[in-house]
Amino acid sequence: MSRIFIFILLIAAAVAQTAPAAKPTTPEDANSRKARTIIDQAIQALGGQAYLNAKTKGEEGRYFTFYHGDSRGTGIPFGLYTKFPDKQRLEILKVHSYHFLLFTVGGIASKDKSDIVVIHNADKAYEVTFKGTAKEDPKITSAFIRRREHSLDAVLRHWINEPGVAFFYEGQAVASEKPAEQVSVTNGKNDSVTLYFDVTTHLPIKTTYTWRDPQDKFRNTEEEVFDNYKPVQGIMTPHSITRYLNGDMSYQRYINTVIFNNELPDNLFEANITYDPYKK
Repeated sequence: MSRIFIFILLIAAAVAQTAPAAKPTTPEDANSRKARTIIDQAIQALGGQAYLNAKTKGEEGRYFTFYHGDSRGTGIPFGLYTKFPDKQRLEILKVHSYHFLLFTVGGIASKDKSDIVVIHNADKAYEVTFKGTAKEDPKITSAFIRRREHSLDAVLRHWINEPGVAFFYEGQAVASEKPAEQVSVTNGKNDSVTLYFDVTTHLPIKTTYTWRDPQDKFRNTEEEVFDNYKPVQGIMTPHSITRYLNGDMSYQRYINTVIFNNELPDNLFEANITYDPYKK
């Protein structure tokens, strides 16, 4: 009886020590890992933790708008202040008063120099002019939120860490006339952004995504192209950003000065509505 008991114990021990068979690696797993590796390389190229942990960003420069690819003017001076993840203040300044106080306390251009101030705070948006403060046109607000949710910062800071995210390596491509690695990221809501990274520097070159217009039901494609990278406080920062809508250039921003982690109080991104532009 004791021999049978010992024999059973030996068999049980042998079974317990047997390692489970390794799950075979599928092509899909390898593809996903390569896509994630390329994204991790891009984050390191941008500055790693310095990039991911940046709390605020202040910019000054000049921007241009386009209609059907044609410029609408000679460029407008601006100051842009961002508090991640969802607060932004745009100050459009008078040409003859083109001076920004990014290096002063608060980093804010003085009010007497601002022609227009546009504030976005989560899903709220305001436009401040000499007439007072009004709620921003809902169509403009929706477009801004859509761009923010599909932005490079949103994808690299948030999307890639969300549950249900999927990564797809789509091979080599050409973006903005540069050889690139193409990667798509799809979140748990089945929303997708495609990113292009420089094969040499690993820095982002372009992002692109599609959306369907709720009115005419047509599908639209928006792209952002990043160029002229310069190191700022340990973060590689593009000083030229160009936006395309359905292949036509719609917006271009040239940045002269950038500051990260400058003190930006929350009340900078708040406003009280004082008038309705649609009422007499």
